[in-house]
Amino acid sequence: MSVVSATSRPEASGVSSPSPAFDAEQVAADLIARMEQVPTSRWFVVARIVMGSATFFDAFNALSIAFVLPILVPLWHITPPEIGILIGASYVGQIIGALAFSWGAERYGRIPCAAAATAIYAVMSLACAAAWSFNILLVLRLIQGIGVGGEMPVAATYISELSRARGRGRFFLLYEMIFPIGLMVTGQVGAWLVPLMGWQIMFLIGGIPGLVIAVMLLRLPESPRWLIGKGRLAAAEAVVRRLEAASDKSGAVDVALPAAVLPAQVEVPARSRGKWSELLSPAYRARTLIAWVLWASAFLVANGLNNWMPTLYTTVYHLALPQALRAASLTNVAQVCLVLICALVIDRTGRKYWMMGAFGLGAVTLGILGLGGAQDVSWFIVLSTISYGLIGSIAAVVYLYTPEIYPTRMRAVGTGVATSWLRVASAIGPALIGFMLGKGGGVDAVFLMFAIVAIVGLIAATRMIETRNLRLEEISR
Repeated sequence: MSVVSATSRPEASGVSSPSPAFDAEQVAADLIARMEQVPTSRWFVVARIVMGSATFFDAFNALSIAFVLPILVPLWHITPPEIGILIGASYVGQIIGALAFSWGAERYGRIPCAAAATAIYAVMSLACAAAWSFNILLVLRLIQGIGVGGEMPVAATYISELSRARGRGRFFLLYEMIFPIGLMVTGQVGAWLVPLMGWQIMFLIGGIPGLVIAVMLLRLPESPRWLIGKGRLAAAEAVVRRLEAASDKSGAVDVALPAAVLPAQVEVPARSRGKWSELLSPAYRARTLIAWVLWASAFLVANGLNNWMPTLYTTVYHLALPQALRAASLTNVAQVCLVLICALVIDRTGRKYWMMGAFGLGAVTLGILGLGGAQDVSWFIVLSTISYGLIGSIAAVVYLYTPEIYPTRMRAVGTGVATSWLRVASAIGPALIGFMLGKGGGVDAVFLMFAIVAIVGLIAATRMIETRNLRLEEISR
């Protein structure tokens, strides 16, 4: 197998440089082809675990407030509208973080931005543990949201860019499972430790490991696709050779060939620099708008349920705190199970049909709750758990789908802007639930609203493009 198409010649100084026949575009294509041929090895697993650890604690910090509120509501005399505002404050910060860090990831690289976002949410989690009033916690959660919102789109972009075309759905979703596992662990930790050790324990657990993970992230190599897009061919080639060397099938690479001498930097065409406006250009407008609707509809339901369930169980159904927290934690167990099933079949079913099925079934179960199924607490637990599991699996698939539909030059920005609709919906959803309950609307009205939103998501899913088993460069043409 040829390493690259470039040739090199020795210079008098002893440093080699590319020949006049050097073809940067061909070298870039060769590097991408080599990446696609590298088998999944231990190196990929380690990278997925390290980046996944950052995502795990991202999830932990995002949901921790739900298991803190049942204690803080009576302690600080927080009203239902204030609950919605406190939950929503984090999502406002996440909008800022998603936009800022995705912009930074296009210019400065995926790794430094992921590490910086992780450090922010970890430090602010520790600060939240020291909060002494509603207003202080509100401000700290807003700032923490910047890190929480910034880490996920950058991490998703990085993992997507490491993945091969065949089997990318499974590879990515096994990473993405870390997020619902983080939510599930948050539920279990909250259910058992908060009654024993107080609400501060959630923020301490969310903060201390994050600082360690931020340092570990800096030890990962940069995305080769991003390096290629920036014209840093020598650095990209070094990373690709590292992946090849780590492969369990060393025979797939001609290890006897010396490393080609590539320039540290080549000129990048103007079109290789992505712009925000390109998201709504004729080439990408349709896929962008569909992606935005998918994100907003899935997460309005998922995060509305996730953040309010413990409080609904204590205030509407009057369950004791330990019972309420354990019942609420079941929703994340259901999500993990469905995301695992999804990871195993997504490269067969495709992204589109999974999304259509999950939105459709979710609309049915949410509609049953809205039409009277929420009156009995046992049925409420069963149906709300199933509903969240279905919609929660969509929340994982949109993280897979969105980085696939954009070219490298705008992949992080496209994903970051899409996730900002997640944050908008997640800020509106909990606040809207608080408003509806505060005005005496009842849980029936809340779940009817959720069912309608799921139907909107179903309609959007029918307009998706299919991306399974295609190279990222093929999808974005």
